[in-house]
Formats: sequence, C-alpha cells, structure tokens
Amino acid sequence: MSSSIFRETLGAGVDVVMIHGWGMHSGVWRPFAQTLSPYCRVTLLDLPGHGASRAGADLSLDGIAQALLANAPERAHWLGWSLGATLALYIARHYPQRALSVTLLAGSARFTQAGHWPHAMEQAVFARFAQGLMDDYHATVLRFLGLQTWGLPNARLVLKQLQVTLAQRAEPDRRALMAGLIILRDIDLLEALPSLNMPLLVMLGGRDRLVPSEAGSAMAVLADQAEYCLIEGAGHIPFISHADLCRERLLAFWVRYDCRQSSL
Repeated sequence: MSSSIFRETLGAGVDVVMIHGWGMHSGVWRPFAQTLSPYCRVTLLDLPGHGASRAGADLSLDGIAQALLANAPERAHWLGWSLGATLALYIARHYPQRALSVTLLAGSARFTQAGHWPHAMEQAVFARFAQGLMDDYHATVLRFLGLQTWGLPNARLVLKQLQVTLAQRAEPDRRALMAGLIILRDIDLLEALPSLNMPLLVMLGGRDRLVPSEAGSAMAVLADQAEYCLIEGAGHIPFISHADLCRERLLAFWVRYDCRQSSL
C-alpha cells in the first residue's frame, strides 16, 4: 500500500470505504463513521493532497482513483460525498471488481450543467468559484462551507463544527484543490450509469444548493439497479445534519443487497 495516503479503519465486518469531498479531509466523516462501525468495517481515506495525504504526481481522476484503490480493501461498498461521489462512481465503473455497491451522497454523475444535463451547477457560477479560489483561498473555502450549511436550522453550529474539524489537519495542497475543481467541472459519468453492474444508491438533500435534487431522479432513471433517496430539509451535508436518517437508509440498502454479514 502507498504510504502517501492517510487511512483510518473503524469497526469490523463487511468493508465500507468512505471518500470525502473537495477541500475537506476524512475527519469530517469520523462521527458518522463511528455510528456505522458496529455494523461494518469502515475505511476512511484522505484524498491526495488533503488532510494527511501527500498530493503525489498524478492528480488526474484515474490517478487519484488508483491511489485510493491501493489503500482500500480488495472489495468494498464505496460511499462518496460530493467530489468523493464522483470518485466512487468512477471506481465502480472502471474497477468494478473492487466495488460491491456504490452510494452517491450529495453527489452526481455530472456536477456542472451541459446541454444534455441541466440538473447541475451553472458553468458561470462554477467558474466564479474557481477564480475565487485562486484569488483568496480562505474566503472561498468559507463561502463553500456556508453553501454546505445553507438552510439548516442550526447552520451556525454546523458551520463551526466543520471549521473546527478542518483545522485539525493541514490545509489542502493547492494543486490538489485545483485538480478537484477540474474534475468537478469537466467529468461526465452519466454514460456509466446504464452499464453499471452493481447496486447504486443516490442520496440527495432537498435543500442542497450544490447538487439539485432533480439530479437524483434523473440519475435513477438511467441506472437499472438504482435507488433514489431524497432527504427533505437537508443541504449538502446530510450525514451531519440528518445523520440518523442517513445511517438507517444506508444500512437498509446494504442489507437488501446482502452487503452486510447475515448476523447483523
């Protein structure tokens, strides 16, 4: 295994790999992962250039995927949030022997709008965000966190929690941040959905300002083994704002597809 990727494992049983979002690190998952650990073995990975992971030379989508796979169990259920969802879906499509199921949590097969895909962020809005990152990293990340907590009744508390969590590890590598933005801007995995040969769960928040809820039903139509779960009232971080509901929905999904040990 590559020593450049930070890895933490919690619990025992069937393997679940959790991939965090852009600009974050795996510590953001930890409280939620602890609630899953009585039922499965959870592997948390820092993306290259995030948290305690070094950036490495290859920050392409496939380069990042291979770095994650080198530090992941041989077969696992991949749970990706936001940018992590793009990576999880890419791995399920191109390395299907490594994935038992895939869950897109507040993520999409295509993050920005295109003529054939209106259920996404406008290209102009995304471009302004990327420019803001280059001009003022800290202010841009603060705005990004604000978008993730928008609409929550306890938004200030959740925002403070995210800021404290992020501060526990080093700031992301700027090259890695830009590489992630390029992936979010350019990658289109919609064509992967019809040929996906494993169960797919799409979980979106009804008040998400980054991934519109319409994307969920549209993606579910394209994949044969897809389920769509809309979490009303949730924004872009349902595993924090609606942790109990997310856990119950995930465990029910894994049980239905024999993704957990029969004794659980």
